[in-house]
Amino acid sequence: MTNNIPVIAVDGPSGVGKGTLCQALANHFNWHLLDSGAIYRVLALSALQKNIALDDTKQLATLALSLPLMFDSNSDDVKVLLDGVDVSREIRTEEAGGAASKVASINEVRVALLQRQRDFRQLPGLVADGRDMGTVVFTDAPVKIFLDASAQSRAERRMKQLQDKQIHAKFGEILQEITARDERDRNRAVAPLKPAADALIIDTTSLSIQDVFNQSIMHIKEKLAL
Repeated sequence: MTNNIPVIAVDGPSGVGKGTLCQALANHFNWHLLDSGAIYRVLALSALQKNIALDDTKQLATLALSLPLMFDSNSDDVKVLLDGVDVSREIRTEEAGGAASKVASINEVRVALLQRQRDFRQLPGLVADGRDMGTVVFTDAPVKIFLDASAQSRAERRMKQLQDKQIHAKFGEILQEITARDERDRNRAVAPLKPAADALIIDTTSLSIQDVFNQSIMHIKEKLAL
């Protein structure tokens, strides 16, 4: 029974540090990792490549059901493959992120991708990174964590990430996109971004990733009686 396989569900808005925390937790426990945001980003990228409108519910849902997506974890960084092509860099652009937020607001798309995400729940355990991991996808997860931070600090972190990857970006545009994405994610009718009732909420605005990791580990050990 997959319900007996433990899940650490980590939710929160864009740029809050979920990816870094989840990678660290997966490495620490040697568990599987699900980057659900990457799935929506790949779907959005594929739609853009196929000239499918981001509000075309029927075509997007059909594409979601047959999306040729794979994760390659044989390297230091998890590579995201679309139809065998590494698109890890392309899906991290602001355009892809904004497009992902739009397609993620469509109920038919979320339903199509729901089981695909749940299939990542395998022994010895799963660390799931997303926006509705604890509230929709893995409601029975024994550990739920919600990260939050100010839009300003998230934009600063995002700017640095892009600069480190030598991707050109403008701070004002990043801040505007994050604010707009927050609005869509928090107020959408389907699976809005919000903490699960039993989630540990951590404001990462003034915390280092080590601080966030330490708080998370303490909570996880308590919840899983490790």
